[in-house]
Amino acid sequence: MSTAILTGQPVPGSSIEGDLHALGFDVRPAPDVTGAETLLAGVPAGERVAVVDARFVGHLHALRLGLTDPRFPLAAIPGAVTAQPAGRPALIRALARQHTTGGGTSGQPAAGPEPGGAATAATAVDSLADRVVTALDDDGADVHRPELGSLVATVPADPRARDEARRAVSAVDDEAVRLKSAVKARDGFFTTFFISPYSRYIARWCARRGLTPNQVTTASLLTALIAAACAATGTRGGFVAAGVLLLASFVLDCTDGQLARYSLQYSTLGAWLDATFDRAKEYAYYAGLALGAARGGDDVWALALGAMVLQTCRHVVDFSFNEANHDATANTSPTAALSGRLDSVGWTVWVRRMIVLPIGERWAMIAVLTAATTPRVTFYALLIGCAFAATYTTAGRVLRSVTRRARRTDRAAQALADLADSGPLASAVARVVAVGRPRRTAPISAAAGAVLVVLAAWVWGPSWWVVLLAAAHVLLAGEAVAYPLKGALDWLIPPFFRAAEYCTVLILAARSEVNGALPAAFGLVAAVAYHHYDTVYRIRGNAGAPPQWLVRTIGGHEGRTLVVAVLAALLTAAQFTVALTVLAVAVALVVLVESIRFWVSAGAPAVHDEGEPA
Repeated sequence: MSTAILTGQPVPGSSIEGDLHALGFDVRPAPDVTGAETLLAGVPAGERVAVVDARFVGHLHALRLGLTDPRFPLAAIPGAVTAQPAGRPALIRALARQHTTGGGTSGQPAAGPEPGGAATAATAVDSLADRVVTALDDDGADVHRPELGSLVATVPADPRARDEARRAVSAVDDEAVRLKSAVKARDGFFTTFFISPYSRYIARWCARRGLTPNQVTTASLLTALIAAACAATGTRGGFVAAGVLLLASFVLDCTDGQLARYSLQYSTLGAWLDATFDRAKEYAYYAGLALGAARGGDDVWALALGAMVLQTCRHVVDFSFNEANHDATANTSPTAALSGRLDSVGWTVWVRRMIVLPIGERWAMIAVLTAATTPRVTFYALLIGCAFAATYTTAGRVLRSVTRRARRTDRAAQALADLADSGPLASAVARVVAVGRPRRTAPISAAAGAVLVVLAAWVWGPSWWVVLLAAAHVLLAGEAVAYPLKGALDWLIPPFFRAAEYCTVLILAARSEVNGALPAAFGLVAAVAYHHYDTVYRIRGNAGAPPQWLVRTIGGHEGRTLVVAVLAALLTAAQFTVALTVLAVAVALVVLVESIRFWVSAGAPAVHDEGEPA
């Protein structure tokens, strides 16, 4: 159980002790700094501890936001500060300094109520909790301060201020604010207007019954897998059921995040489940559609694999661009300024969010087309929509990159290098050619290698010419990553590598013209794509890329491309299908075992995406 140290003299009629008990704290009073230090020393090292002013007046949800969010080692609101085990030493030092600083004011004005109930600056009062926060700030500690909005959190200076604060608390519906804050601030049109108005109430229903976000996430996955199984029946009834279940899965997908925000149940395992299951659900559904079409005599495996390749490459473009630019200095451009002006016009925001076909709009389209048409029509519409969205977003980002004067950091360059997924062959080439001054042709080299190997596969199919040009792709890939990726367009290098690998596998499997080759290729690309998504989520959590031994074991992007080309040229079509299957299983086993081991370990980050992925 967490411990709350309640400092100062208790106030008759105050609800603070009951509120802290409701949040799971064991409340212990401390009359002064010495008493607080004594109680802090007695709290087990592995528990959360909070220091709260006994005069605090505010909403229960304000306390919840300030004192129970598991993502931050240190957090504070006016009148209260909390530390998890990682932040405990800083809290101890800050509390010890209060013996020497004396009474004084907090240095941080307490928040008081406005007529509308919002927290605002009021008369500063002597609050030990606020003095501790000031000391933490002086020490350079990273103290999280949640956005309270209209919620009240204050330490009143006198009885009159206390009465005003209590009236402000009564004027704001704590539960309504909590429900509203459970919904992402930035969502797509379909999610905002067709899902969130009721999914937030499902999230509250789940919270009141003790369900966790991980359980809801798992339910969403199971629902999507059942939808894929229905689609695989190939019957009209199966397709209708699949569409309905896919939408139900998306509702649960929204609910799990809203439940996490509603109850602040963020976790490492939840981050991994939420990050990976969306892709698993969608691509499993593609496979179900392809199986259903095959039952009706229509082979759409190439379309299913093409949709997965296009969607994955779109995501890599998003991830690479964001990683390259999120901490760049002088990161402005005329294109970005125009985008900001367009965002100030209400209707353009929704249009621009819809045309990139985010997950809500995309799944709604897939569900409706599955129920009303055929898998082939569904995949055609999906490919056209995603291709348009990819062209629109990529063109805009290229234009931003060439018009902005951004200086990219070493961290961004390392993130792009990790996303590139270069194996031992490309790394060896990079070490040889990394002489002299860095060149600005890295994206050109990556694009040239990708075009060469993909065109060779398209023109010749399984042949030694493809092997030769795959070897050229290895050389060009090594040249592309020989220097730090700090160029204006270097963020395009990982997408070029993804497109080269995935498209080569797709085309060679299609050109083998044997049953089973494309499903096997689908499995291989899915296993490799999982590895690439896993890399992204680790980078987002500041946990670095997967270990180098893993990248070397599965060959890197260039090694896998070369191996597939050699297998296609060396083996018969039937043998090639078996080889693709074995390769898919081997890659999947290695990356899944290592990924699961990492994400369930104590050192993994709890990363929760607050934007809607494309």
